[in-house]
Amino acid sequence: MVNMQVALQNPVYPERFALALLVWHSLLGVGLLLGSALWLANNLPGVDIVRGAAALSAGLIGICSLVAVVFIARRDHLGRTLSLTANYCVFLASAIGLASALDLFAGLDNLADYAAQGTPFLMGLVVILGYALANIEWRGRVPSALRRRLGRGVMAAGSIGLALMLGIVPAILSLPGKLVASAPLSIGFLLLIALTLALMRLTASRSVARAFGAKNIHSERLSGWLFLSPNLLGFLLFFAGPLLFSLYVSFTNWDAFNRRDWIGLENYQRAFGLIVQPLASPDQPAREAIDIRTYSELLRVHLPGQSYLVGARDHLFWISLRNTLVFGLLAVPLSVVPALFLAVLLNSRLPGMRIYRTLYFIPSVAAVVGVALIWQWMYNSQVGWINYFISSAVDLVNRLFGLRLQDPQIRWLADSDYALLSVVIMSAWQWTGFNTVLFLAGLQTIPRELYEAATVDGAGPRQQFFNITLPMLAPTTLYVLITSSIQALQVFDQVFVISNGTGGPGTSTLTMTLNLYQNGFQSFRQGYASALAWVLFIVIFAFTLFQFRRQRQASGAYDL
Repeated sequence: MVNMQVALQNPVYPERFALALLVWHSLLGVGLLLGSALWLANNLPGVDIVRGAAALSAGLIGICSLVAVVFIARRDHLGRTLSLTANYCVFLASAIGLASALDLFAGLDNLADYAAQGTPFLMGLVVILGYALANIEWRGRVPSALRRRLGRGVMAAGSIGLALMLGIVPAILSLPGKLVASAPLSIGFLLLIALTLALMRLTASRSVARAFGAKNIHSERLSGWLFLSPNLLGFLLFFAGPLLFSLYVSFTNWDAFNRRDWIGLENYQRAFGLIVQPLASPDQPAREAIDIRTYSELLRVHLPGQSYLVGARDHLFWISLRNTLVFGLLAVPLSVVPALFLAVLLNSRLPGMRIYRTLYFIPSVAAVVGVALIWQWMYNSQVGWINYFISSAVDLVNRLFGLRLQDPQIRWLADSDYALLSVVIMSAWQWTGFNTVLFLAGLQTIPRELYEAATVDGAGPRQQFFNITLPMLAPTTLYVLITSSIQALQVFDQVFVISNGTGGPGTSTLTMTLNLYQNGFQSFRQGYASALAWVLFIVIFAFTLFQFRRQRQASGAYDL
């Protein structure tokens, strides 16, 4: 490799290397295009979408290689960029293929399971301790040479112990045997990795860049894209890819195990399918008005002189949609408005404000499951603290004023009239602290000079709040409202724990995400669950768009 780089300093060699790139990308492009086309042609009637996406990706890399050939022939810097892109993609695909051929992914799973047992974790702490001993300054003193050697020794001992406990050394020693056992596939991947690495390194060299007329800005762009590529690939593989896959699944009847059959809009028609039938009398049975094999009674509308029955193909979808919207309309104001006033109080320069800021923020970082279990105990109608305080307050009022108020004995989680409200109160309590911190950060960006000038002009605290604080907090308020709305419309953990995954009592706490979960992972209707997920996305997008437009109309300062 060193000799090759030295040779590239000669103006003749970059030209020869360009010819080698022409040949390589011609063969690569034609091979990938033919391979993907032949595979799709042989498997198109029943093609799996994941393998089909892989074949299409290979075809796109092939097209990129053939386009690179054109620009490499012109000695255009774009050909160098396309060459690096194609080789980088082939390198990643080969690395993944080699890891799969050597069963490295299964080995990483086993390694993670073993590391979670605790003993390897202690060795990791030894490594961290050694690093701290060797590098961290103490009371402004630079670590001495003896301390550095001691720290490095501790790091080395911890690393060796960690490698031995995790079985890394035997795993490395077993790789040659796996390589031979999986030959020639693994050897082919290994050769592709070595070839693409060498080509990328030489293509990125300065002499080749000069031969292709590349400037500093082109090299900087390549470096930028190289640093962004892990995040970009992660986004494509773990976010955009599954997102598009779920969109495809929403048009199928997939049950997560068998073949996916394309059914078009049937899932969406099932979700939104409604029928309205007039009733001969308000209490006429539903089976006499609609086909109960297809539709379920959703509600009855009573108008003067006529009653109507509304049936739904999936009444649980409409119930979950209603519960989700009600939850959002209650939880968002209850978590935003108190947070604003708490932030104003915490922004004051009074003793102990830092302690109160921490106390109000603690619920936001607490585990949702733990919080839900504690509230579930507090909501208990027999031994819960909430009913205890209500009973005590009723008794106190009766004794003081001679009244005969009845203790309501609210059955919070067992009563369908109060169950959703119970989840709203719990969620608003947990989210208020985080919103308070956001509002507090926004308040601290408002110049104090505005309040001082308003005080000089005779404005009181109320006038300052409505004429200075609220207008200046408009961007923060918009952000808090949007994030709180998205969080409320996607509520799942609290409802799942409170109702034990049933959405009960009855369907009083059934939200869209819980309904989606029940369809996808309990009834194994992945196609219908994906359709519900996209409906939820449309609802969230509509709420967000509405808030953006309302904010723009109110302030005139925000454009979509």
